Amino acid sequence: MSIATRVLLAGLFGLVALFVFWYLHEGWPTVAWFAGIPLLLAAFNWTGRQKPAFWAGLCALGWFSHGVMVAWSHAEQRQLALIEIALALVVFVGATLPGLQARFGGRR
Repeated sequence: MSIATRVLLAGLFGLVALFVFWYLHEGWPTVAWFAGIPLLLAAFNWTGRQKPAFWAGLCALGWFSHGVMVAWSHAEQRQLALIEIALALVVFVGATLPGLQARFGGRR
């Protein structure tokens, strides 16, 4: 398993844990919606293929935007939103790392 896949999986599993902790009091449908998406992406990314990594990187934009919106508008949830922002950035880096290595890595 490559370092990019490990970083990506760490970010996705971190988001799953965060969303379960954050939304457990809202009920299971909310937890399933928020935590189910990164969990499914982590399951598909386990093999290290790039198509699920692309979708994870695309979803990271939504998670980042959600975190910024909540951090800005709900002071009582700001810490959890900042964690979501950081984990969304980890997912984004993990998803784009193979492309960055291919572009700037030089010759092998």
